[in-house]
Amino acid sequence: MGLCLPPSLSEETLQGFKYFRLLGPLFAHLHRAATERDRAGNRQLFYDQYASLLLLYFFNPVVTSLRGLQQTTTLAEVQERLGVHQTSLSTLSEAAYVFDAALLHEVLITLGARLRPHLPLAEQAALAQLIAVDGSLLPALPRMAWALWQDEQHRAAKMHVAFAVLRQGPVDVTVTAGNGSERAEWRRLVQPGGFYVVDRGYVDYSLFQDLHDLPCSFLCRVKDNAAYEVQEERSLTPAAMHAGVVRDAVLRRLGTAHHTRLLPQPFRVVQVTTGKTRQDGTPDIVILVTNRLDLDAELIAVAYRYRWAVELFFRWVKCVLGCRHLLSQGLNGVRIQVYAAFIASLLISLWVGRAPTKRTYEMLCFYLSGWATEAELITHIDRLHLKAPPPCKN
Repeated sequence: MGLCLPPSLSEETLQGFKYFRLLGPLFAHLHRAATERDRAGNRQLFYDQYASLLLLYFFNPVVTSLRGLQQTTTLAEVQERLGVHQTSLSTLSEAAYVFDAALLHEVLITLGARLRPHLPLAEQAALAQLIAVDGSLLPALPRMAWALWQDEQHRAAKMHVAFAVLRQGPVDVTVTAGNGSERAEWRRLVQPGGFYVVDRGYVDYSLFQDLHDLPCSFLCRVKDNAAYEVQEERSLTPAAMHAGVVRDAVLRRLGTAHHTRLLPQPFRVVQVTTGKTRQDGTPDIVILVTNRLDLDAELIAVAYRYRWAVELFFRWVKCVLGCRHLLSQGLNGVRIQVYAAFIASLLISLWVGRAPTKRTYEMLCFYLSGWATEAELITHIDRLHLKAPPPCKN
């Protein structure tokens, strides 16, 4: 089989630079970052330029590697629009270690705060600030010693994401080695006043209490054999039963009497049927624990189903944006790449006014590659504004 080479790059295959001009104010504060070591005053690549090049990587399907990204810096149009000079491959590799990823993380947080909720139903306004937290692996090379996962031959980085499900975008992310603790990263991601939904991998009764004391709200699925003591059974409304709720109770204790003290305040358990049947013939039921005693039981069930939004986002970032291919072997460089990918996703959301889709991404790629006109891109975006946001996965 012959060697598959990437297509040659030219100015004609890299259009749409006017969108990158909008990034000037967004990245302006990055320009002087890490310049204190440049005593000779001959630095050619600055942080804002490097960040813009990474966005070019995610927005253009022609660029598929760090070497391809280096080739774009030889093009006069790229140099003029992004303000970069011709850059060597070694300089781009070094940039992943020199520039502080935390500065780009601040840009991500700023953009995430601009997202506005899209409520499918007016009665779900109580879930407007719902945030799903989950982690996903990014395959790494065996020589990336920091990316501990299974063994010496299996390495991976892990991104831990806080995804605003009704605002349809990420609001925060941390990146660790593949075996990084999900519960520890959840603790880092939470903010006072937030409402977080997680799956069984995040179960930690002491953490539940810490989150309540922060204060913030949580909704977590626990294991089927979870022990708890009921203080009060709540009656189920027709709406709750229609949503699949089979039990709603207030707890006095979470855990066994031998290991866990009585709760200083009541938590709540809501059991919801999935409509599926287990191998033993019994109905499949998920057990949810929350400190939200005020929400209707049916909204608790809906909130957990919305957790699927973060799984769909992982698919978007890794399969559509192509973030599975790591451009750097260092932790700082991987963080910069992940932050840039999330910024690219947020920019699309803010430009089109809704969650990005593969069709929208393809239209942007057609435009950036010169196959679609600006008028056709605007027509596509206008059509999106006439459609309702996609429903959550049940």
